[in-house]
Amino acid sequence: MNAKTEKVVRKGDWKVTMTPDDIYRHPMDIAWHFDYIFGEEKVADLYKRAKQNQWDADDLLPWDTPVDPSKPLINNEQDIYHKMSFFKKLSKSQQETFTAHSTAQLLSQFLHGEQGALMTAACVTHSVPDAGAKLYAATQTMDEARHVEVYSKYCDKIAMVYPMSPWLKALIDATLQSDRYEKVMIGMNMVVEGLALGAFNNMYRSTTCPLLKQLTFNVMRDESRHVSFGHVFLGPVIKNLHKDDVEDLAEFAFNAVNILVQAQTAGTIANRVDPGFMQVLENSGIDANDFFKGLQEAADEGVAQTLPPGQVHALKDLMMPAIARVGLLTPTVLKKYEEAGIPVFDDPRVLVAMEGGHPTGEAAAAE
Repeated sequence: MNAKTEKVVRKGDWKVTMTPDDIYRHPMDIAWHFDYIFGEEKVADLYKRAKQNQWDADDLLPWDTPVDPSKPLINNEQDIYHKMSFFKKLSKSQQETFTAHSTAQLLSQFLHGEQGALMTAACVTHSVPDAGAKLYAATQTMDEARHVEVYSKYCDKIAMVYPMSPWLKALIDATLQSDRYEKVMIGMNMVVEGLALGAFNNMYRSTTCPLLKQLTFNVMRDESRHVSFGHVFLGPVIKNLHKDDVEDLAEFAFNAVNILVQAQTAGTIANRVDPGFMQVLENSGIDANDFFKGLQEAADEGVAQTLPPGQVHALKDLMMPAIARVGLLTPTVLKKYEEAGIPVFDDPRVLVAMEGGHPTGEAAAAE
């Protein structure tokens, strides 16, 4: 498929446009390391957990479970769109179609994001100058391969795969094209994995599909290790860097977070410049101007900012605390967060709970 073509998948009277494949050269160094010991005990523990928790999706998951995309895969009471006054005025048919397609678009981002995670984990494996970190990153690469497998199979069951959102691709591309393994780990293990861990937690708590619930739980357990790796290995590394290098990494982290924040509308992934989401509205017969007006009205009413009990806010609860605890909120970069209007959060309780054997955050919720 060349850069001037696109693939259009048609099912009945709706369409999904797939973007072309991208191939580009990568500047990352490849590091040999001949001291075959774990330099960090906590990395060794993560590697042990990763080995013990490998799972085979073919054997573990009930793939024979019927999945009907015409029926809600997410509990309507926990779906932000169903709380909108505008949404409640739509016909039942429009509501059901939108629910099916918006869920498919979200699951498609899980699938595409896992491919990005697969590539970044492979980058860390060959570039990190530490034997223990190499071994752990290799287990993460296997984890991500399995995640691509399971989300691909599930999307096949609902017969819909939407294009990758431009902001998500921009975020992962910036990570893949960075010039240091530390940036790859910041972009993936802290920002993208933090986003994913939050989204998986919320999907696990809100889905009505038993297959998707079990699939998501097992993926989420892997992701909790991946997020922890970013802190366990990279934290000590950053402490020993020159202040100019720390500022470089802090700015990279800010730019990654800013891509995410600027892409969101009223706390959702709904975005006018996202061709995939605009296709969701088109396939649902919903006027885009009316929809985004309704979404803004919901935000003004505080609806969009209210998460159901047990759900987490990825930026507040996971990403920012992860960035803060490794020392990447320097005075210089804090000014950039303030200028961009991005709140800074550094309370790690939910993050620590989800990393430490409580992938759905029960420990934090109990405090």
